[in-house]
Amino acid sequence: MRYLTTPFLFILLFSCKGQNSDSKKTTHQFTNELSKETSPYLLQHAHNPVNWKPWNSNTLLEAKTSNKLIIISIGYSACHWCHVMEEESFEDTAVAKVMNDNFISIKVDREERPDVDQVYMSAVQLLTGRGGWPLNVIALPDGRPIWGGTYFRKNQWIDALTQLQKQFETDPEKLNTYADNLEKGIITSELIAVNHDKTEFKTEYVSTVVNHWKKSFDHKYGATKRAPKFMLPSNYSFLLKYAHLQNDSELLKYVNLTLTKMAFGGVFDHVDGGFSRYSTDIRWHIPHFEKMLYDNGQLVSLYADAYKLTKNELYKTTIEKTLQFVEQELYNDKGYFYSSLDADSYNSIGEKEEGAYYVWTKDELKEILKNDYKIFADFYNVNEYGYWENGHYVLTRKDSYKKIATKFKTSTEALKKTLNDCVSKLQNTRTKKTKPALDDKTLTSWNALMATGYLVAYEALGERKHLNTAIKNANFITNNLFKKDGGLYHNFKNGKSTINGYLEDYATTIQLFIKLHENTLDPSWLYSAKKLSDYCFTHFYNQENNLFYFTSDQDPKLVVRNIEYQDNVIPASNSIMAKNLFLLGIHFNNKLYSETSKKMLHNITPQINNYGAGFSNWLDLYLMNTERFQEIVITGDTAMSKTKTLKKHYLPNMLFTGSDSSVKNSDSSSNLPLLQNRTVPKKTYIYICENSACLLPLENIDQALTLIKK
Repeated sequence: MRYLTTPFLFILLFSCKGQNSDSKKTTHQFTNELSKETSPYLLQHAHNPVNWKPWNSNTLLEAKTSNKLIIISIGYSACHWCHVMEEESFEDTAVAKVMNDNFISIKVDREERPDVDQVYMSAVQLLTGRGGWPLNVIALPDGRPIWGGTYFRKNQWIDALTQLQKQFETDPEKLNTYADNLEKGIITSELIAVNHDKTEFKTEYVSTVVNHWKKSFDHKYGATKRAPKFMLPSNYSFLLKYAHLQNDSELLKYVNLTLTKMAFGGVFDHVDGGFSRYSTDIRWHIPHFEKMLYDNGQLVSLYADAYKLTKNELYKTTIEKTLQFVEQELYNDKGYFYSSLDADSYNSIGEKEEGAYYVWTKDELKEILKNDYKIFADFYNVNEYGYWENGHYVLTRKDSYKKIATKFKTSTEALKKTLNDCVSKLQNTRTKKTKPALDDKTLTSWNALMATGYLVAYEALGERKHLNTAIKNANFITNNLFKKDGGLYHNFKNGKSTINGYLEDYATTIQLFIKLHENTLDPSWLYSAKKLSDYCFTHFYNQENNLFYFTSDQDPKLVVRNIEYQDNVIPASNSIMAKNLFLLGIHFNNKLYSETSKKMLHNITPQINNYGAGFSNWLDLYLMNTERFQEIVITGDTAMSKTKTLKKHYLPNMLFTGSDSSVKNSDSSSNLPLLQNRTVPKKTYIYICENSACLLPLENIDQALTLIKK
């Protein structure tokens, strides 16, 4: 039921141009209610002549009692095409009249309400075969969708609304029947059947999926052979791990090619650091300029793991510049992170333009850089290769320092100094520009992803400040985003949290807490992770298919209670949760956790169907079940120091725990099953274990590394 088209839909989409958009009905005056909201995206629309309302029970009740069709328009603050449609349609009084006269119009921030977004995105994907933002849906007064799409031009939008309203007035039963069918389609698309086959995980299965995946690889620019190109950190995190465990040098070469090309491309900001959301072209040159916290958090983790394995200085620089960007633009010194920077900003003549803050002309670069312009322009391709449009260039690399240094008959060190000086001058110039708008809401899940990035960066680079930032953020989550009943909130803005947490908030926070324990040996983080997991079993668990709903049983009912299982730019909340339960099952010797993790993976297996890119985090869990998985237990007065040393190495498929008397809450470590009877006075021992069976303890780190890597 992927495409649920009907003759009515075709007439609506292709035969409605030229209709009169003036309503003959009495105009009902409402007011735009978005000024009362905290979401920057909703506040952006608070001045529109459209009588926007937020998504809440009162608005939905009003639609029912007034028997009006609902317009559900979904987007986010940094979305370029959301801004375009606002300017063309939602700021237009003629469009507003059509919307205000006949519809209840609801604006939704997809980042605040991913549950609402998922339902209506599923509907649009069933209707059109694709999705995106802005997402615009028309629903019956009861909220069931009947029509939708993404970006619409003004005339398209007016014509569609006029036709839909006419159909609703003349033949509402036809729309009701269509809504029934579409609702069934949405429900069917969300069903995950129980896998009754024997539970059996084999490496050969993963190899088959990876070999099929390889056919889509772009061996010139990395990633896949198509545009646009998204970074998809989970994909390359899994492929890095698989290549390492399987000793697949060609695959490892491809992963490193992808990471190098992303870091070289215009999708990475070579002046201030940080990654944009995706590349519009195949060679990572022209980005969609919005910068999202969740991308940068995951990419820091990815590049940090890659640096552990390769010691590639490009990866180290990429990590450092990305974290500098985050700290400068997206961090509040109270310990939390903001969400994003807009794609659009004001250009030199005061007009909003996508990428205006980031692009350069030759003339301004020559004026700023003077005698260094030529070498800078060669390195960052201020030429045909780096040209974008309208005389603007997006800085991008294609050559190594050594190659450019040789060309200009200078040393690599001198070249780096010259380029760093040039970048500093460009940073100073940018301070005179108007920055892209900041989305200053705080989301629990995205904060947890970013803090996890700081932890992996700490492991790779050894900088204590990165660990401190992660701890500060985790404490902020604990002190401000926990509810009285032990659950989580999803958002934080102006000192308030108003939205109940989703599974993504729990899964990513549990993941963060487990990683914090590994890096601090503080057992309290593990116990907090366990409490949150138990809360998920109480409020999110589906006993029929052993997966977790995206929404809590405390949340109001939507058209369907979604189960998020397919990995995307952010891995599915269920795949993160399944990996968490695998690890916690070992930490606490908890059979419920371990068996649930296995059942989740087993039930998802039929869905993978050689689509590795959409299930990479699940495939990572496969490797945890099929390849050698080790438990590294370190106890003693120097356990923390030895843990830090070991974790500088790329050691996938491994769990770390330990006890150090200098660590806070170390007394409660003895209650953890892996640590029982493993502490010897005045000795620091490294235990290498598999399935809770350990080799003889070691004191020497080099010996331990040799055994671990065998």
